[in-house]
Amino acid sequence: METNTDDMTECDGLMDYPLARRGVLMTGLISGFTLATQRVEAQAIHTDSTGLDAGATQIPTTDGKLPAYYAKPARHGPFPVILVNEEIFGVHEYIKDVCRRWAKLGYLAVATEYYARIGDLSKMTDVHQIVTDVIAKTPDAQYMSDLDSTAAWALANGGSSTRVGVMGFCRGGRQTWLYAAHSPHLKAAVAFYGPLLGTPTPIQPRSALDLAADIKCPLLGLYGGQDPSIPLSAVREAEAKAKAAHKTIDIVIYPDAPHGFHADYRPSYRQADAEDAWKRAIAWFHRFGVMPG
Repeated sequence: METNTDDMTECDGLMDYPLARRGVLMTGLISGFTLATQRVEAQAIHTDSTGLDAGATQIPTTDGKLPAYYAKPARHGPFPVILVNEEIFGVHEYIKDVCRRWAKLGYLAVATEYYARIGDLSKMTDVHQIVTDVIAKTPDAQYMSDLDSTAAWALANGGSSTRVGVMGFCRGGRQTWLYAAHSPHLKAAVAFYGPLLGTPTPIQPRSALDLAADIKCPLLGLYGGQDPSIPLSAVREAEAKAKAAHKTIDIVIYPDAPHGFHADYRPSYRQADAEDAWKRAIAWFHRFGVMPG
């Protein structure tokens, strides 16, 4: 398997904070699913589960089951659905907290461990190993199919079939672009610093930039102006391609923000930019019909 050097580059901002410093703490596994981890830093935001139905679940797919975490209001639905795409570090507490944040707003949010077939990310402490041994070996087509399965699970567990959105961070931001080009059922998408470039491989043949003109729903892209791993020229090129194809897209660049500015468990966190981006994400989903009510 050829190593995708662009995937390596997208992780450059993390190299100074290796996963080993998170002190991965295992409290149990469900099919390789991380139930608890420690972060580089204490999280800035902690969302409790009061008033929520939240926890681990299993997502039936075309190739077995995948572990996932979900959160929704502890009442009858249907609820608008947010599919949450993880970073490269697994569905750890930050991603779970994001799900609970959406649930507190009236959503059913679910984050699936899409890489569980290949590796247990909770036991991997080297970023290069994660990228080359797991991320680069996960077919895009399989990931899209698994997202379809996750959406189907959500609809069968209290989600609304007419109010479905997708979001993701870092590599999950890339997958958000891809899923926006794949699924005709989405109402809106929000990509936090999703990489747009990449060296084509047989199992990952097209980059997010390649697919920018094919997105099937309105997409909000949130990027850091000080992110060396994602050239702003590529961001603007993707925006231009989408607009030329008459797609609805909005790109917001935070001039002083690095990669991972929303990740409140890492030193890259920038509170003001993260809060503004979160408000924009909520408004974007509301604007295009992914909202409670």
